[in-house]
Amino acid sequence: MRRLLAMVATLTAVTVPATSESPASTSTETPQEVPTLRSTTADRDAVAITVYNQNFGLVREVRTLDLRSGRIALEFGDVASGIQPETVHISPIGGPGLQVLEQNYQFDLLSPQKLLEKYVGRMVNVYRTNPQTGVEEALEAEVLSVNGGTILRIGDEITFNYPGRFGFPEVPDNLIAEPTLLWRLQAGGGEQQVEVSYLTNSLNWKSDYVMVLNEDDDEAALTGWVTLTNQSGTSYEGARLQLVAGDVQRVNGNVRPEAARAMMMGDVAQEAAGFSEQGFFEYHLYTLGRPADLMNNEQKQVTLLEADAFGVEKRLIFHGATHYYRGQYGQVTSNQKVGVYLDFENSERNGLGMPLPRGVVRVYKRDDDGAQQFIGEDLIDHTPRDEEVRIKMGEAFDVVGDRIQMDYDVISSCVSESLWRIDLRNHKDEDVDVTLVEPVGGDWQILATSHPYTRLDAWTFTMSPEVPANGSTRVEYRARVRWC
Repeated sequence: MRRLLAMVATLTAVTVPATSESPASTSTETPQEVPTLRSTTADRDAVAITVYNQNFGLVREVRTLDLRSGRIALEFGDVASGIQPETVHISPIGGPGLQVLEQNYQFDLLSPQKLLEKYVGRMVNVYRTNPQTGVEEALEAEVLSVNGGTILRIGDEITFNYPGRFGFPEVPDNLIAEPTLLWRLQAGGGEQQVEVSYLTNSLNWKSDYVMVLNEDDDEAALTGWVTLTNQSGTSYEGARLQLVAGDVQRVNGNVRPEAARAMMMGDVAQEAAGFSEQGFFEYHLYTLGRPADLMNNEQKQVTLLEADAFGVEKRLIFHGATHYYRGQYGQVTSNQKVGVYLDFENSERNGLGMPLPRGVVRVYKRDDDGAQQFIGEDLIDHTPRDEEVRIKMGEAFDVVGDRIQMDYDVISSCVSESLWRIDLRNHKDEDVDVTLVEPVGGDWQILATSHPYTRLDAWTFTMSPEVPANGSTRVEYRARVRWC
């Protein structure tokens, strides 16, 4: 009996601690699954996009979500494929609030190549039509490699470029049909509005202008168009549309998201259905006064501005060159065409006044039969209000000039004098004024001249002789130049 009691005591001493402290007792617990919520554009309450003329844009969406209380996974779909994930920001609008625990961007998109890559080392079905029976037959095959072509093991053979279609039992979990943002959140539960903003590539806009000259070339009408291109990978229906004109600084290809969001979220008065404009920081912000649909892979044109009967000035300009004054040349040019330009002031008193974004101005004029003809185009840069705009139209057909160096004297090692003669010929039936632009350079002095001149700047002077109809005008001047 004493021996039996001792054995029982020994067993109790060994087994009791094991049952109370063994880690096996906790290994049977299963981790709680996190519920997943999928959000698409069906949940969208509002969307706004700001497009920069540097091939990127800022997207801001507001969606209403029905969230469970506690920890959840939120799949935020229908985002741009050109999204810059590091610029994504999510924030609650009212409600109990959200805590972002983790943020991911899934972009491993489903495609035939990707699907084959995910099945390397796994079995698939290969279907091929039997040429004799006309019946499609299935074979089991192991995908060995897809590098440079699909290599399969079918039975005891290894083959590649096997003709036929592939059948897969399922889509792998880590392949998705479209780019998706994934958040792990701590939510308070219930309906919650959230705002998500991000920068994306492949959103762009440009401006184009159509100018129509009147018969006397002293007034014109101007229409500005905005052309938007959306290749971002998603559509924006009923969007609040804003455009930024200016040269925005980028760091490693990204705009600072805080500054971009501030620009987009600013209140802008919408006075009309067209674009209104305001200065913002050192740029200009154009806001469309109505919602717009900008579909993926779409190009859309919207009127930017319209102006009628503003004053323009046609100018004929004959240009020289700095190096003419530092050597002996003789006749420099013969029958050189004179450049034709249109100048106008972008001011309210001239019927304009809206800052003009960079773009191409195409100019038209009606002929004697009333048909509108294209007469030239030029690219203008971003132009503030109250600044002069100059458009080069081309070269005059009937106004030409010769430039001849009549005399050249070396005064010292870096001082010379030269006598110049410019013959201008006008084959038109009306008088014209030609502006001579002479970039002398260095330290210069006009010793003698046949026509008055104007010092334009430290390097340049101009003359504006009149050339009679079907006649000619000769201009002569002597210049002394020191360049060292």
